[in-house]
Amino acid sequence: MTTVETYATLAEAARAMSGAAYLGGGTVLMRDVNAGTAPGRIVRTGDPALAEIRVQGEGVSLGAGVTMAQVLARADLAFLHPVARVIGGPQVRQMGTVGGNLFAPHPYGDFTVALIALGARAMLVGQGARAVEDLMRDRQGRAPLVASVEFARPRERTFGFLKVSRVKPKGVSVMSIAVLAPREGGRFRGVRVAFGAMGPAPMRGTGAERALEGQGPDAFARAAAQAAEGLDPPTDALATAWYRREVAGVHLRRLLEKMERGQ
Repeated sequence: MTTVETYATLAEAARAMSGAAYLGGGTVLMRDVNAGTAPGRIVRTGDPALAEIRVQGEGVSLGAGVTMAQVLARADLAFLHPVARVIGGPQVRQMGTVGGNLFAPHPYGDFTVALIALGARAMLVGQGARAVEDLMRDRQGRAPLVASVEFARPRERTFGFLKVSRVKPKGVSVMSIAVLAPREGGRFRGVRVAFGAMGPAPMRGTGAERALEGQGPDAFARAAAQAAEGLDPPTDALATAWYRREVAGVHLRRLLEKMERGQ
């Protein structure tokens, strides 16, 4: 039997999390409930802070309970619309949350790929801030309760996202790629490349980053050649590890060239 406990604040919910699962949008957890595999206790909170979206200057803060539909409704988050738009169908986008996407199992987590490329930090209840990429490396352990994610809004034409799937438009990812590539004097500076479905969790593409850093568009081919360096793609019902490694560079180069054209 599963019991659901509702708390007024995030702090109260965090204190109650021992041995429990957290219910956000429920797009993943409710499948476990229906299958009878969910933990005996489920914790939730109606804390209004979870639904807050703040865009101040160049800073962006998204509450962990913000849904994909809410992201799509905000004109000042237009750079994230290509990401939110390809996450599930309309029903999933109405319920699926930013925080829930952080802990969605492979091959889900496309929004998290974008957050890693943007250098986002997760604000953890009672634990301070932690880089999302670091959180992904350790997420197999006890998951912390996330209050929000924060990052800097990218300058125009510096951020791009691509989802590769076999079923359009809402199929599960064969892989997803996000790139942040600011320029100074015609050269890329501060490059961040992130991949989804290329490991047990979304992760940085450090080989491609090294190939692009300090270079111009003539480095796209080198970045493509090093796209899969350091990644550990799985074999699943969607694709083999070999296939993912073979096509990672192809799709990365397509994304880079699309960004270069300003599309």
